[in-house]
Amino acid sequence: MTEHISTLSSSGIALRRTPGPLGQDNLLSIIEALLDPGVLAISLWFVAFSVEGELLPAYLILSVMVFAITFPGSPRLQSTIARLITDICFSWLWIAALLFLLGVATRYIRLFSVDALITWLWVAPSIQVLAHLSFRAIAPYLLMLQGPPRRAIVVGMNDQGLALARRIRETPYSRIELSGFFDDRDAARLDGKGSFPLHGKLRDLPAFVKESRTQFIYLSLPMASQPRILQILDDLKDTTASIYFVPDMFVTDLIQGRTGSVCGMPVISVCESPFTGSNGVVKRLSDIVLSLPILILTSPILLIIAAAIKLGSPGPVIFKQRRYGLAGEEILVYKFRSMSVCEDGGTIRQAQKNDSRITPLGAFLRKTSLDELPQFINVLQGRMSIVGPRPHAVAHNELYRKLIKGYMVRHKVKPGITGWAQVCGYRGETDTLDKMQARIDYDLDYLRNWTLKLDLHIILKTVLVVFKDQAAY
Repeated sequence: MTEHISTLSSSGIALRRTPGPLGQDNLLSIIEALLDPGVLAISLWFVAFSVEGELLPAYLILSVMVFAITFPGSPRLQSTIARLITDICFSWLWIAALLFLLGVATRYIRLFSVDALITWLWVAPSIQVLAHLSFRAIAPYLLMLQGPPRRAIVVGMNDQGLALARRIRETPYSRIELSGFFDDRDAARLDGKGSFPLHGKLRDLPAFVKESRTQFIYLSLPMASQPRILQILDDLKDTTASIYFVPDMFVTDLIQGRTGSVCGMPVISVCESPFTGSNGVVKRLSDIVLSLPILILTSPILLIIAAAIKLGSPGPVIFKQRRYGLAGEEILVYKFRSMSVCEDGGTIRQAQKNDSRITPLGAFLRKTSLDELPQFINVLQGRMSIVGPRPHAVAHNELYRKLIKGYMVRHKVKPGITGWAQVCGYRGETDTLDKMQARIDYDLDYLRNWTLKLDLHIILKTVLVVFKDQAAY
């Protein structure tokens, strides 16, 4: 199966992304990236309106150049006020000097008012300082909007692990709450190592992660422990936690592997969602931009199908079933009812060929995938995405997570209406373990190689698959 996937790998379609920093996917980091470039551009607009009375094209072009030069902005949230002011002044002097030399060399500077440029020289850094101080004042409230802190544990109570733990504890805006350590050594041998709780041996780690719903795991183990590390990674495949190495190691097939830092400490991700930081914004915007017009354009079809279902057989029009969503959380997925039953219990039988439970209208809806149209409402709600691993019923999840290693990793992203597995021949019934294993392999391949281009390719290919596929019952 591995060879099969490498042949059809999504990496052949996806454009590889530039590695980005880890642990920087919260709202504060996004604002920090935009703060300095935005303030400098807006301050120039303000000066232009004040001096010139209008925003001339020359000022607009200059503001775009300034934004491009300074993006992303430097993180200054944790600097002292004195250091903040000093950094802003030195940075602005360098940028102003560069723009001045460029303007003189190209004679572009003649398009600007001398009064406007002199005014901007002192207005820009002043507004920058004011913006950063205001940002500090509202930062705690912005953190609250993002929900509770994310739980983390460190595996290996050594000097490197303790250094990371102290950084996490001393960083006020990381949104990471350290629960403690796991280590195979006895507490007596670790006495004096630090004031962090020891939760147990490495064998206790998977159960603790699932029970406490830990989101981040930092592996701080020596390279000589490679067999033990591989065993830990194998045991953690039944969780949805993001896993990182501290320090640099490379011993397994990575899901969105990249280098970065957490609270200033270098780490390498082992298993991470592709939708962190700006990628998450791009993914969410693309879902909204595509799903909203689809719902509007298909609204007459939705009404006709709803009426036909209501008149054709007793039961609700919309079938709601519990599925696993992002991070393994239960969600309700909407579909047009295509069966005479609405199963959502501990045991659910997959639809099969000539299944007696499927209504005549339901057979047509399932064949054409029209029964999936209500899931675009799930997309607008933020529970699903247009493209992603297909959600399975909770009963099926609980079965296959015990049979297929890495099954739960597919829940690092939101489930999708369509997915890479579905357009590669694994749509419909998975009546054997091999078929489900193949579907999971394709889902993980999608996580490794995601790009917006790959999403668009899958959407276009889905349309073709729906018309010619014979696998959906």
